[in-house]
Amino acid sequence: MTVARQIMWNRLVSIVEEQAQALVRTAFSTSVREAGDLSAGVYDRRGRMLAQAVTGTPGHVNAMAEAVKHFIREIGAETMAEGDTYVTNDPWMGTGHLHDITVCTPVFHRGVHVGFFACTAHIVDIGGRGFGADGESLYEEGFQIPIMRFADRGRVDRTLIALLRRNVREPDQVVGDLYALAACNDVGVRRLRAMLDEYALADIEDLADFIVDSSRAATEAAIAALPRGASASNVMVTDGYATPIRLACRVEIGERSVHCDFAGSSGPDPKGINVPLIYTQAYGAYALKIAIAPEVPNNAGSLAPFVITAPPDTILNAQRPAPVALRHVIGHLIPDTVFGALDRILPGRVPAEGAGALCNFQVSLWNAAGERAEVLTFNSGGTGARPALDGLNATAFPSGVMTMPVEATEHAGPVIIWRKELRPDSGGAGRFRGGLGQCMEVGPRPGWSMEFRAQFDRMKHPPRGRHGGADGAPTVVELSDGTAFPAKARFRVPEGQTVRLAFPGGGGMGPPRDRDAQAIARDLRLGYVSEEAARRDYGWKG
Repeated sequence: MTVARQIMWNRLVSIVEEQAQALVRTAFSTSVREAGDLSAGVYDRRGRMLAQAVTGTPGHVNAMAEAVKHFIREIGAETMAEGDTYVTNDPWMGTGHLHDITVCTPVFHRGVHVGFFACTAHIVDIGGRGFGADGESLYEEGFQIPIMRFADRGRVDRTLIALLRRNVREPDQVVGDLYALAACNDVGVRRLRAMLDEYALADIEDLADFIVDSSRAATEAAIAALPRGASASNVMVTDGYATPIRLACRVEIGERSVHCDFAGSSGPDPKGINVPLIYTQAYGAYALKIAIAPEVPNNAGSLAPFVITAPPDTILNAQRPAPVALRHVIGHLIPDTVFGALDRILPGRVPAEGAGALCNFQVSLWNAAGERAEVLTFNSGGTGARPALDGLNATAFPSGVMTMPVEATEHAGPVIIWRKELRPDSGGAGRFRGGLGQCMEVGPRPGWSMEFRAQFDRMKHPPRGRHGGADGAPTVVELSDGTAFPAKARFRVPEGQTVRLAFPGGGGMGPPRDRDAQAIARDLRLGYVSEEAARRDYGWKG
C-alpha cells in the first residue's frame, strides 16, 4: 500500500507541474512566460498543500500554502460547487502584494468535493501608481480584489472583468492572465479526476494524510539531528527607501521544530517596501527548510515544523493598509538574514550573502500618437559563495525566477536593451568567490518617451562576505551622462539618454589569499576578475 501511495504522490507532482506549464504556455505577461514568476499546487479538502510545481517561486508557493485556507473560510466550503473558481490579490490573504493574482478552484469528483488547485502569477499592472515603492498606503497601489468568485458554477463574473479592465493600464494582458490562471487550474482538475478514476479512489484523504504525515516525520527527523536547544541571532542592515532598514532574527532549535522570530526588526516604512506576515513566513520557512531538510518534498507536512513569527507593526509583519508593492525587495533578504543566524549554529552549511532582492525594473513608454506601453523585466545579481563552491553568476536566489531574455523584453514593448552582460569584479573575493552581477543599459526606441522605475536594493549595503570573504559590489543606477539615482526611484529618461545599471555581486567565502591559483587563473581567463583585482585581492603574481 505504501508503494501505491508513493506512486500516486509522484503522480500529483507531475499533475501540478503540468498545471504550471499550462500557465506558462497561456499567460500574456512576460514575467510568467519568460521568468516563471508563478506557482501552482494541489491541496486537500482542508486546504493542506500536498504538492507544488517545480516551476515557481518560494514566496508564491509557501504563501499560497496558507492562502487556500483563507479561500475556504471566506467563500465557505458549504457553498462551493462544481464549476466554481475563486480569485483574490489581497496581500494579507494571497502572496503579499496587489500585483499577484491568486486563483483557487475546488475539485469535485462524482459530485463529491475532494480538494483544490491553486495558482498565482505576477501581472504587469494593477493600476494605482504603478509598480513601485512610492505609494504611502495600499489604496494608492492599485485595484483590490477581495476573495470572491471569478466563476460561479462555470459562469464568469462579467462585472469583475469590467471593473478590472477599467482600473489597469494593460487590460488585455491582465484579463488574459486571469483566464490563464483559471485555465491552468482546470488542467489540474481534469488530471486529478483521471487519476482518481484510474486508481478507483473516491477521494484523496488517505493519500493526503500519508503525504503530510510522512513529510513531517522526515523533517522532524532532520531537526532531531541538530544541536537541541541551540539558538543564535543575526542582524542585517539594508537600504530601505529613504532610511536604512534593520532586519533582525533569532533562530532556536527545538525537539521537533525550529522557531525563527524577527523581533527587533525595524518598524513599518512609510513607503511600499513593507512585508505582510504571510510573505515573511514563506521565505523564513524556505530558508530553514533548504538548510535543514532540503531533500524532503515541499508541502504542508514538511513546512509545519518551521515556526516563523514577527511582532505586529514591524516591517516584516506590516498591518493593513500599509503599502506593500515592493514587499519582495525586503522579503527576498529574509533567507540571508536567517542564514546569518544558522551559520552560528551549523557552521559550514549556508552561503555568504547574495544580491537577494530581484533586480526588477519597470518602464512606462508613450509616443506622440498617444500609444502607451508597460514593460516589466526581471534580472538578477550574483549569489553568495557557498561553503565549498563559488557563488552563481546572475542567478535569482531566493526567488528562483529566471532572468528574462533581451529578445523577450524588447518584444514586450518599444524598449531597447543596449547592453546586458556579466559584471567583472563584482563577486566578493574569497577562498570561494561570490557570483557576479550584471551590467545593463536600457532606453526607449526612437520616437518614444520613457519613465524608469528602479526597484533595487544593496546600493548602500552590499552583500556581505562570510568567514573572511569580501563583500560583493553594490548596485549602481545612473543615466548615460553620469547622473546617479537611488536604488528605488521613479524618473524620466531625457531624450537621447539611456539608463545604465550595475547589479550586485555575491559575498565571498573564506580568506581570499586561500583561493586556489588555478581558480584565479580561470577567473582571469573568463573575464570574471580583472588582473588588477586579482593582484589586489588575491595577491596574484601571474
